[in-house]
Amino acid sequence: MLRGSHGPISFGVRFEKFRACHIIVVAVDPSGGEHLAYQLIMAKSAALEAVALPGDGEPWTGLARRNMASTQGAHDFDGATTNRGVSNRKRGNESLTEGHVPASMDPALQARARHELPTYDVWKSNHKSKLWVLAIMTMVVAMVVLAFVRPPARGGDGRPAGFQTQSAQRVSIGLKLAPANLDIRNQSGSSLDQVLIGNVYEGIVARDSNNKVVPALAKSWVVSNDALRYTFTMNTGMTFSNGDRLNAEDAAWSVNELVKRGYHDAQLLKHFESAKALDNSTLQIVLTAPYSDLLWVLTGRPGLVFDRHARYDMKTQAIGSGPYTVERFVPNSSLTLVANSRYRGPYRAKTASIVLHYYNDDNAAINALKSGDIQVLAPITQSLSGPFDRDSTNYDVKVGEGTDKFVLAMNCKGSKTSDVRIREAIRMAIDHKAIVASRGGVDRLMGGPIAPLDPGYEDLGARVSHTDVRRAAKLLKEAGYDRQNPLALRLEYANIYGTELGDQLRSQLREIGINLQVHVVEFSTWMQDVYTNKNYDLSLVDHNESHDFSQWADRGYYYNYDNPEVRNLYDQAMSATTEARKSELLQRAARVVSSDSPADWLFNYRITTVMRSGVSGFPINMNQALMPLWNVTFTHE
Repeated sequence: MLRGSHGPISFGVRFEKFRACHIIVVAVDPSGGEHLAYQLIMAKSAALEAVALPGDGEPWTGLARRNMASTQGAHDFDGATTNRGVSNRKRGNESLTEGHVPASMDPALQARARHELPTYDVWKSNHKSKLWVLAIMTMVVAMVVLAFVRPPARGGDGRPAGFQTQSAQRVSIGLKLAPANLDIRNQSGSSLDQVLIGNVYEGIVARDSNNKVVPALAKSWVVSNDALRYTFTMNTGMTFSNGDRLNAEDAAWSVNELVKRGYHDAQLLKHFESAKALDNSTLQIVLTAPYSDLLWVLTGRPGLVFDRHARYDMKTQAIGSGPYTVERFVPNSSLTLVANSRYRGPYRAKTASIVLHYYNDDNAAINALKSGDIQVLAPITQSLSGPFDRDSTNYDVKVGEGTDKFVLAMNCKGSKTSDVRIREAIRMAIDHKAIVASRGGVDRLMGGPIAPLDPGYEDLGARVSHTDVRRAAKLLKEAGYDRQNPLALRLEYANIYGTELGDQLRSQLREIGINLQVHVVEFSTWMQDVYTNKNYDLSLVDHNESHDFSQWADRGYYYNYDNPEVRNLYDQAMSATTEARKSELLQRAARVVSSDSPADWLFNYRITTVMRSGVSGFPINMNQALMPLWNVTFTHE
């Protein structure tokens, strides 16, 4: 409210899509005590005139409502706030016509608006009135100009005042490893576990973000004193996505079929004797000997429950009980999930559709995130995340824990690498800190075969935290090699890991007299040469499996590592009846493995995820292995 020489003055402005701005000025006429309202119309041509509106002492809000009751509506779209069957308001400098019914819901205002609006000719009034009106018009026009150039008010978060958000019905996520098909019973590869377990298929039990066993289709369980019988109480009222009921019979059938037909990961279900449904809500699994990893194994493929009555092509379709179903699958390209309308569990999908896009090129994935094609990128190479870190207004960068172990395997039966002095020299010569720093500095030094989220973990990183080139060269000299007489070794690994690590290792090992010949090959070639034929000196592999210490107790594995003490400790750990005892035995075994140096553990890979601001509920830990999506939402402008 302003005060002029003729009394208090109010004014308001309405903009009409840059065609005109309407300015309403309300003032008190001292001679009559009535309110005079002037509507100033400033068009593109800069023509300006005043039209009087009846005041009758009504407040500014009433005038504002009446003035906006036009056929153009409040937002300048025809009919936005009007009765379409009524004569329209004339354009330009004409007054409102009789018979117009404004859109206001106030009956009194509607009644007033039916009367013809008189015109007040300011130019025929007395000289003082002319000057007074001209002064007001000049002041208001100046304020209008300021309004045009003034930045919008902003709230505490930097967004415009009145900023409103809404939840997206679809969230798109960029991933790296694509499944070739959806047959989770037969197809190998962690990419299937990542997207199907917990989203489409559910297990008897599940894992949380800290890799601990939690209830799933079974709400509770009891283990017998001899650790041979596991009795699970199943949830009730469960169904598959096709409407078929799910009960303990389906769970027992699924486990028995896994073992009978030798489906993928069946070998993990050790000492298995039988699975049977005691009733519709009770499942019992019987073992021939204690197996301390049984519950954890059931969180993966061996514990998945399938519809025993359903018939479908598992390579392209999926019928599960999870919060999502598969709507569309394009091999090696994309997977579209939609909310399962029949799901009645505690993890109902919060977003109607999730689209997973697969990128084998980092630049393509980053461009997709920047353009808005995807809202989440998991993972991103940490060294490439800098621009997103610096743009915290639009992006969130998170680092999570994982069980990935980047292992430099050394063939323990190789012609050169069978010599433990050479293996130890290699480990001492590697600058692990420099490797981690080159990747962005978030990965963790390990020094041993067990990752932090697994039982038996102990920080053995001190062993590799200090590079000792002098001692490494001395060990290599004892084995008969030095810089004048270098040792030639072949490093062969799959091209999915790029070339940078190979280049770094070649440069670092050259310092002690090792001539490293790096061969980056197709994955199929690596499988044949290294994994199957064990024809290699050194190899580089990301072992992302959890609870995978068994590989060090398997003398037939591609490491060619054989230590009876390690096998004995591992067997005891698997027979332990408490988690504490199991962890203690695995710790002891891991120390022995590390001291034998059958490999070098370059680092524990920690997962970097980038999300658009507004994304919430996306899992950060272990999203390379398991990625529950039910809680994911994206709130945007």
